[in-house]
Amino acid sequence: MLNFIHSKSRTFVSFCFCFIFGVGIFSLQSFDQHWQFFLYIFLFIIGFGLIVFWSNIYKRFWLVCLLFFILGGLRFYLSIPGNSIKNLSYYNGRVVSFVATISSLIDSGGINTSVIAKAQRINNVEIAGGVLLFVPPYMDLKYGDTVQLTCQLQAPQNTKTFLSYDKYLARNGVWSTCNWPKIEKINSSQNIFNKIVIFFFNFRTVIQNKVNNLWPEPESALMAGLLYGAGNNFSAEVKNDFSITGITHIVAISGYNIGIVVIVFMNSLLGLGMNRRRAFYFSGVGIILFVLFTGASASVVRAGVMGVIVLLSTQWGRLSQIGNVLVFTAALMLLSNPFVLIWDVGFQLSFLATIGLVYFSPVLKNYWPDNPHRILLNVFKDNFITTMSAIIITLPLILFQFGRLSVVAPLANVLVLWIIPYLMLFGFMALVLGFIFYPLAQVIAWLSYFGLKYVIITAHYLAHWPMTSIDFSIPLWLMFVIYIFLIYLVSRRAS
Repeated sequence: MLNFIHSKSRTFVSFCFCFIFGVGIFSLQSFDQHWQFFLYIFLFIIGFGLIVFWSNIYKRFWLVCLLFFILGGLRFYLSIPGNSIKNLSYYNGRVVSFVATISSLIDSGGINTSVIAKAQRINNVEIAGGVLLFVPPYMDLKYGDTVQLTCQLQAPQNTKTFLSYDKYLARNGVWSTCNWPKIEKINSSQNIFNKIVIFFFNFRTVIQNKVNNLWPEPESALMAGLLYGAGNNFSAEVKNDFSITGITHIVAISGYNIGIVVIVFMNSLLGLGMNRRRAFYFSGVGIILFVLFTGASASVVRAGVMGVIVLLSTQWGRLSQIGNVLVFTAALMLLSNPFVLIWDVGFQLSFLATIGLVYFSPVLKNYWPDNPHRILLNVFKDNFITTMSAIIITLPLILFQFGRLSVVAPLANVLVLWIIPYLMLFGFMALVLGFIFYPLAQVIAWLSYFGLKYVIITAHYLAHWPMTSIDFSIPLWLMFVIYIFLIYLVSRRAS
């Protein structure tokens, strides 16, 4: 124990863990802020204890651990808007007129179109808080637009099918909803950051038009999803096929997706003869461009960070270093937004998939060593292990959260993932050539068309197998037991 406490890296990671644990425990409570008063009292007591017991290294260590736990709880409660006229949620239940800035892309979905806006002022009083607007589909709203809104604000209402809708929206800073408001556009944003984001969004629209010209549907929707995460353009049938076979992640922007794709991509580059250093930098630049290209929203940045951590694990070798970076990254993300730990399944899947790729894939590799005489087989083996590592480590959470097991998911991922990096490469080449020499771009697009068709046909074929997906949920305690067992397997290999 003394050696542990004297290790600066281990004590630092322990404090980060305590902060994360504090955020998690208090996230399970209601949004009632009565706990905040008691947490401040605990802070005072801990501070007094540190003064008294500073010379005792053991007591000092545990007091600091408790301090970070309390700070995690405080960070959660400080993120909840108080009952103040400077918070938009204060006006929930009233008809109000206020100025806000559009802070997300338009999300079209049937009759209603939704978009998030950040409040700026009401009656010349500066206010803060996000609102989810439900507007007619013909509304011409763009990211960064400043608008005057008039509507009746409502607190997010939980339903039988969505018991935590308020917490789900809170992760995006949204504490109010507004149906079909009266909207008057004031101006477009002059903020330099917003201009950069708007540039990338507009550029993505140009790319979307180019994709639609180079590939027919549904192949164009798949290519758009692969290149910049536009996974909502599929028909209902293709969406259902991808969902049943467990390959929806290939067109979703998450650490789960980026982590798998970056490893498969790097393995493929190594298999083609590129040295490890160049493959590493090539993949890293690809992650950065992907984040910028998709608008650099908070969720995309988190996914990109997870991808970079997975990439670093292929270079560093020392898993303890990667573990420290991973825990510190989690603490920083929760410091920025404490609601994502419990109420954002995408965040949970991203971290678990990253842990699986970093720690669990070496365990599986022990059972399938490399064959120095069969390079292509090694590439297939590495990609298979990458896929299975992410699937195994995220499966307990998926069963707990969604209560559905895709029996064909492992097979579908193995059959599909190997071709994804090549489709992304050919798609990128076709798009670049589309601005330079269109006939050659059509040739490249035609070659990639068969790969896109292969993915869609494979998903459709497997989705129609009997018993492809079954209802199968597990309780919370069993999920923890499974993860404790997986931790044991990893730790036994490390020892």
